Amino acid sequence: MIPFHTRLLGAAIALALVAGVPALAQPLELKVMAPAAPGGGWDQTARAMQQALVAAGVARSVQVTNVAGAGGSVGIAQFVNGAKGDGNQLMVNGFVMVGALAMNKSPVTLDQVTPIARLTEEIQVIVVPANSPIKTAQDLAAALKADIAKVTFAGGSAGGVDHIMAALFAGTIGADPKKINYIPFSGGGESLAAILGGKVTAGISGLSEYDGQIKSGKLRALGVTAEKRIAGVDIPTFKEQGIDLVLANWRSVMAPPGITAEQKKTLSDAVEKMVKSDAWKGILKQKGWDDAWLGGDAFADFLKKETARVTDVLKSVGLIKS
Repeated sequence: MIPFHTRLLGAAIALALVAGVPALAQPLELKVMAPAAPGGGWDQTARAMQQALVAAGVARSVQVTNVAGAGGSVGIAQFVNGAKGDGNQLMVNGFVMVGALAMNKSPVTLDQVTPIARLTEEIQVIVVPANSPIKTAQDLAAALKADIAKVTFAGGSAGGVDHIMAALFAGTIGADPKKINYIPFSGGGESLAAILGGKVTAGISGLSEYDGQIKSGKLRALGVTAEKRIAGVDIPTFKEQGIDLVLANWRSVMAPPGITAEQKKTLSDAVEKMVKSDAWKGILKQKGWDDAWLGGDAFADFLKKETARVTDVLKSVGLIKS
């Protein structure tokens, strides 16, 4: 004889189907690739997703794997070739991959993956030592116009978001982006030491990286790349100083190529539910990341425009040959 609770559950499901109410989907079992070594921004994003997807009840389990190399070029190649048609896999990536794929002349491109959503972004800042004679963004612009070779910028890897920002700053104020004197550093600690030691004119990074030194008075922030003033942050935007520079270091999530429309919807819905969860909001607050969720066709359109913009900037500084 069928137990009463089993019959009751069956009747409830049947009633829901008759009424046109879909039965709850089973939690997913997902794999999320971070195409970078452990510890960096993409790895942190993948592990934040792992935590939030499970906490939000979207996924039963989430396995994170790391595939490092060439700014994500190695990882995306493995993802495209190995996960094709798999509706249970995702890959984290972002701004840096756009430039890396172009610079490395990768045979695999972002056109080959399925865009799901932009997740987070971080606003960039230009800083100088507290004792620098450069007090404002306009002072920095004047120094570049006077002798661009004498102005040195410290930042992350060549072709990354910091390098692109230096080029955009120069181009926006009428200087030649090809002539910028940009010094890449492998770690934030090394670039910070160079800035504080007066070895470079200015430093570029995400706002959170220099926040402590700005608040302590060791560094002076010349401007942030936000569209509007950031609530609770006493730093002017470049736009309000007459320099039309808006830029964010964004991170996103992609699905493999060759998935069905139904698989794409399932993954998109799962990520959107995760983004709206208290677990995800708590992680953003803890990490100092800004919520920049953008899904569907809007994200796909953003990705195309951003790819074109980054490629143009890299060509302007000679990192990609036309």
